[in-house]
Amino acid sequence: MNFREVVGQFEDKTILVIGDVMIDAYVRGNVNRVSPEAPVPIVSLQKQEERLGGAANVAINLVAMGAKAIVCSVVGNDKSGKQLVTLLTENKISGEGLVFSAERQTTVKTRIIGNNQHLLRIDSEQVDDVSEQEAKDLIQKVATIIKKNKVDAIIFEDYNKGVLTEKTISEIVILANENSIITTVDPKNKNFFAYKNVTLFKPNLKELKEGVNKQFSFNETVKFEEAVLLLEQKLNNQISFITLSENGVFIKDKTNQYHVPAHVRNIADVSGAGDTVISIATLCLTAGLSIKEIAEIANLAGGLVCEKSGVVSIDKELLITEVKFILKQEA
Repeated sequence: MNFREVVGQFEDKTILVIGDVMIDAYVRGNVNRVSPEAPVPIVSLQKQEERLGGAANVAINLVAMGAKAIVCSVVGNDKSGKQLVTLLTENKISGEGLVFSAERQTTVKTRIIGNNQHLLRIDSEQVDDVSEQEAKDLIQKVATIIKKNKVDAIIFEDYNKGVLTEKTISEIVILANENSIITTVDPKNKNFFAYKNVTLFKPNLKELKEGVNKQFSFNETVKFEEAVLLLEQKLNNQISFITLSENGVFIKDKTNQYHVPAHVRNIADVSGAGDTVISIATLCLTAGLSIKEIAEIANLAGGLVCEKSGVVSIDKELLITEVKFILKQEA
């Protein structure tokens, strides 16, 4: 496999990212004294910034690899919703799948950083399920985009913020399967077993244990594999892809299964690694790679972003180099 040629194919791919989008806001400054009003640090403001977060970070990774990403979500018709659209445009991501609601607020997570230390996080969000009408509007947006575009894959990125309801999930999966579109899922427990008949389902080990309601470690091979089988019996998914943190990843389809160990890394921050893994795995699926190749490359990508502080997207050239030298493949 020539991975550089595979990456070249990504430029022709259009991926829908459906789920909970949000803004990650940062307030940074220096701390030199404690407030006389309460025993809390005073942050002298130096910098404020807003970044795309949640499902939108998946889209950023797709664009970083050369693909076209279209975000589909329900957001507030508010100031933060408008800021979200601006950030999508700046990051070359299409927002044509957005539904704007006067009854909902856009999720914003604000982190207060003093002397490079995380002091406080303020979440402005609404986590109840979207209304039936909002869900219907979102499904219609997706249907329209599929009709207008050659969509290669749909990623469901679930952060339990209410955008993905059981009805929304089931109807979009049916729509995707009718149109031979790959479906991949980065789940949360609330809708864990709503994702029936998808192509690839990617929980982490903790989510798998909570989903099947069983306790085990990855090293308990029999119990682990029984849990994966139980998952597949309930979901009828084609591929199970389990991320295992320091133990790497496990992937399985109807005929083969592989464990890919983690590579030795200088871990700085694991934030956003799951977003990178689902993005790369999905793109590799659209390029027709084997499940072993998908696991190896997505595992490398997730490790690379963990070497950098904060939520960062994958570096395409760095990943190509990593595949070449670590997997001994021509890149």
